[in-house]
Amino acid sequence: MIRKSILAALAPLALAGCAGAGGYARPDSADIASARVATVNAQQLATLVEAGEVVLIDVRTPYEFADSRIAGALNAPLTHFDPASIPVDTTREVILYCGSSRRSGIAAERLAEYRGTVVRHLEGGIRADAGYPTVSNDPSDDPRR
Repeated sequence: MIRKSILAALAPLALAGCAGAGGYARPDSADIASARVATVNAQQLATLVEAGEVVLIDVRTPYEFADSRIAGALNAPLTHFDPASIPVDTTREVILYCGSSRRSGIAAERLAEYRGTVVRHLEGGIRADAGYPTVSNDPSDDPRR
């Protein structure tokens, strides 16, 4: 009789465990990092830049950065990206960008995981031009020449 009572009490727990296999799945660390990454469109970024509310981080190569970048951006290439080196500014949001948003998405995941906060990056990258001012180095300064 005691054995039947124990089995009856454990049966709902066993069924709940089985139901979980096909329903809820625990998120892995990549899902958690992705949940902390968001995008900002070009028009939103232009507004934030004009208001001085962002620290822009360009994660493209130094050569791409020299060719054309959003005015005021800092360069932290993805190939050497260290989340600890990204400045912390309590009055301005850090927003990352690259050429197409692939590399900035990767960097945003790394930074979000490191800081434990939501990190945004530019949807479509710098190619999603919204009319914000861009600058470039003088071609004579290019070390590739």
